[in-house]
Amino acid sequence: MTRIAIIAAMPGELKLLVRGWHHQVSNGVDLWRWKFDQGEWVAACAGAGVDAAARAFAEAEKDGPLTSVVSTGWAGALSGEFKPGQAYRVAGVIDARTGERLPAAAWPEQEAQLRNVWLVTTARVADAAEKRRLAAAYSAGLVDMEAAGIARLAAMRGIPFHCIKGVSDGFTDNLPDFNRFLTPHGKFLLARFVLFAVFRPWCWPALMRMGENSTKAAQAIGESLLANLDPSGAVRNRNGYPNR
Repeated sequence: MTRIAIIAAMPGELKLLVRGWHHQVSNGVDLWRWKFDQGEWVAACAGAGVDAAARAFAEAEKDGPLTSVVSTGWAGALSGEFKPGQAYRVAGVIDARTGERLPAAAWPEQEAQLRNVWLVTTARVADAAEKRRLAAAYSAGLVDMEAAGIARLAAMRGIPFHCIKGVSDGFTDNLPDFNRFLTPHGKFLLARFVLFAVFRPWCWPALMRMGENSTKAAQAIGESLLANLDPSGAVRNRNGYPNR
């Protein structure tokens, strides 16, 4: 039986992929499931950061061993080459805390339009200055807060690790410090952030662009994941699968 876990940080990163899937919450982790004849896809998110990703991973594998895992969601660009709103296939991830490089497995049928890129995982949301430093230090194209942790868990279990990321913010985008709105458990304090933003209208144009790019990136993520998870369309052609 095939059981593939799809791990992200925030529900918004998965909403276009999991539309119509069965949803539940277990131990503070959002889970979506789609069962089919040969197995199951289970998507999970518990918040930002490697600790939250580990909690999501643990919930995803509670019902049985996983055959592979996918790290997905939004990422920041570390170069102008990587455009907001687009999805990219990650060739490998770098843990910024240790410098460890963890390669990603190839999909059985690679999606040609997705470009390979290395991604660096950090403990905090990277601002413009930090993006410049990371780009110079690691020669990576993207930055996130979860992928290296998921890659390490996959390696410990001896299962393939895949990664597809969508760019929510560009290399030179000047955005507020989101770190102050993340709890120690990786939850985003939306109400607190909205109150902060309301009184800072100079932030609105950049936040609106990020919102639009995040929506486009989530769409690209969903399309790319389905193309790689189900390249022949066999699962999606079965009666009952939600129309996209």
